[in-house]
Amino acid sequence: MHLVITGPTSGIGAEKVKALAPKFTKIFLLVRDMEKARTLVNKLNSQDKADKFILVYCDLADLASVKKAAAEIAKHTDSVDVLINNAGGIFPEKTTTKDQLELTFSANHLGHYLLTLQLMPLLTHNSGARIINVSSEAHKAASVDLTDLQFEKGYSSFKAYANAKLFNILFTKSLAEKFGDQHIEAYALHPGVVNTNFGQQSKGFFKLLLSLFKPFMISPKKGAETGIFLASVNKVPGKNGDYFKKSKVSSASKKAESKKLRDQIWDRSEKLVKAITENRA
Repeated sequence: MHLVITGPTSGIGAEKVKALAPKFTKIFLLVRDMEKARTLVNKLNSQDKADKFILVYCDLADLASVKKAAAEIAKHTDSVDVLINNAGGIFPEKTTTKDQLELTFSANHLGHYLLTLQLMPLLTHNSGARIINVSSEAHKAASVDLTDLQFEKGYSSFKAYANAKLFNILFTKSLAEKFGDQHIEAYALHPGVVNTNFGQQSKGFFKLLLSLFKPFMISPKKGAETGIFLASVNKVPGKNGDYFKKSKVSSASKKAESKKLRDQIWDRSEKLVKAITENRA
């Protein structure tokens, strides 16, 4: 059994790695900070660490880096059983990536979109695989303007984040729809409001919300539970493409259930990736 996970070095990502390590023979840790990843691996109580853990540099906000990471994984294995698109972030100021994309959109959605499709030959190699996308209840506050996905008309950190989390669910449902007949299962989840460094640099209303919720936040270990459940349970309850909360099927927003919107976001994502990767080839 082979696992690929993004954002594995802190918070709920690190907790997932700790819990899932005994269940997989190879674990690919996709990271930007290689030293932090080595520190995590050194702390794990796991046999054959050198063979089990493979560190792969990947910057989800750089599509060339994402393609290179997928190619690196393919050098080590011809199959992936579970892909956890775990990494995410909210950014107080608008930042433009080297691909000329808004950072929240790129790091939370488009990077994972490209990574997943690049790994699809490995995910469909044997009897199929599971793809787990970490979303958020914040998706219910999304307000998508298809003419302004990059927030050129005005930036709101929370709106950008909410939109990206909605895109995570739409992407999940598209994967189930497009690849279900190839034995691909895809699920999205809300980890809970977790007490980590997430959103530490936020400003305004979202910073106020975080401070108000602080006393009620759950631990990273608790926040990792739904992801661990989806990655390890023999049969996932519900149906392919479902959204989970507290390890149970949960209701997503009306927008998240829109086939029209998920097709539109897939189409925009596909065209963006093609344009950027061809220009940088």
